[in-house]
Amino acid sequence: MSINPIPHHELLNIRQLTKVNLKRREKVLIIKLGYSETLVDEVSRTTSLGDVLRSTVLLNQFKGAHVTWLVDEKAVALLKGNPGIARILPYDLTAVLQLKAERFDTIINLEKVAGICALADSLNGWRRYGFRFDPETGETNAYDGSQHVLEICFNQKDKVSHGKYWEDVLFEMVGGKWQGETPSIGYRPAGKTLYDIGFNHHVGDKWPIKAWPPEYWKELEALIGGRYRISWQQGLKYIEEYIEWINSCRLLVTNDSLGLHIAHALDKKIVSFFGPTLASEVYVKNGVKLLPEGKYDCLPCLSTTCKKETPCMYAIRPQTVWKAIENTLGDSEAPRRRETATTAPHAPAF
Repeated sequence: MSINPIPHHELLNIRQLTKVNLKRREKVLIIKLGYSETLVDEVSRTTSLGDVLRSTVLLNQFKGAHVTWLVDEKAVALLKGNPGIARILPYDLTAVLQLKAERFDTIINLEKVAGICALADSLNGWRRYGFRFDPETGETNAYDGSQHVLEICFNQKDKVSHGKYWEDVLFEMVGGKWQGETPSIGYRPAGKTLYDIGFNHHVGDKWPIKAWPPEYWKELEALIGGRYRISWQQGLKYIEEYIEWINSCRLLVTNDSLGLHIAHALDKKIVSFFGPTLASEVYVKNGVKLLPEGKYDCLPCLSTTCKKETPCMYAIRPQTVWKAIENTLGDSEAPRRRETATTAPHAPAF
């Protein structure tokens, strides 16, 4: 029995199709809504914008891929315009139905909400990273390679002692290695530097005890006097305006909050405060991290409430912050006349 050879013109078509298929961009789905902090045992429907922004560092692992990002609507502005993201889908029923009809090469679920884990498991994907749903217990579990992340989340001793940056752990979850890459913001600020120092004094609703005391901000302002131009936090209604304000400052004095991560992404100088949260996990490329002075055997408590009569943030003294500002700014530019811009003290953060 003889087999007829494939005609030359048909063979050419097959080769061309194969070439096209080999060049097809990898389809990646990242599920990061912001409902849960990636490395904290915490789940809510209050969107953690800072955690969403920090997760964009993963885009460096998937350069050249067609990346779809499923996110809470409140965080869309942080991702919009990012060249590493091909498609942003706000989380709703329409997006869920669309994703269930698609096929992905890689699915990364960074949410620990059980229902979101179940959704991620139900989608069509070849390889999976991050968190999954356990149908036996009805709880969140982890894919191979991410089990240690759950141990960090649910065991405070492991979290405090693991000694790695947040980015290190995130890259390990997807089989990569973090090499100092920073988060990226899609929005490109157009304004110029107007102020020497920005006071980023508000914190989000999730972690109110991260806030440095209001009276300390006023005391710091008095210590600075007229040496530098100061701007109090602006742009709290719209993320784009908030990014513009941070971009207008040479240095940001900030609580552990979204503003810290935006300033880091914009390569700004930073003086930051840490008390209840873990400073050793946060990578600050160009700045200083200040911790409470004195003995606090409860730190980091990783809690959203404080039972102490005097919260730990009171143990970061304004004089210490002022010294850190002077050391960070240095004499690279002559001090400028102070010009204070204010925002309403009761204005809500994101």
